[in-house]
Amino acid sequence: MDQSVAVWLVLALAVFAANLPYFNERLLLVGPRQAPKAAWWRLLELVLMAVLTFAIGSLLEARIGQRHAQGWEFYAAAACLFITLGFPGFVWRYLRRGRG
Repeated sequence: MDQSVAVWLVLALAVFAANLPYFNERLLLVGPRQAPKAAWWRLLELVLMAVLTFAIGSLLEARIGQRHAQGWEFYAAAACLFITLGFPGFVWRYLRRGRG
């Protein structure tokens, strides 16, 4: 797999995974449907999706070549980016107003 394809794949996965907890009412995406799902469930799902996305990115990096060691700064910046990518889902779930 080409390096640029892997980068775009991880970015697309991150956008999808960051917004998924806001658009889904199932617990951990497969559990029973909750109406409405508590905000702490969404936060837990967001953290789990971030860990999954980081793991897939790390696996792709190792497959392309040598995996570089990352410090806490990288993970802090990546977590902030992941939260920012989830902002459209947050706005759709919590900030949009109903008609009338």
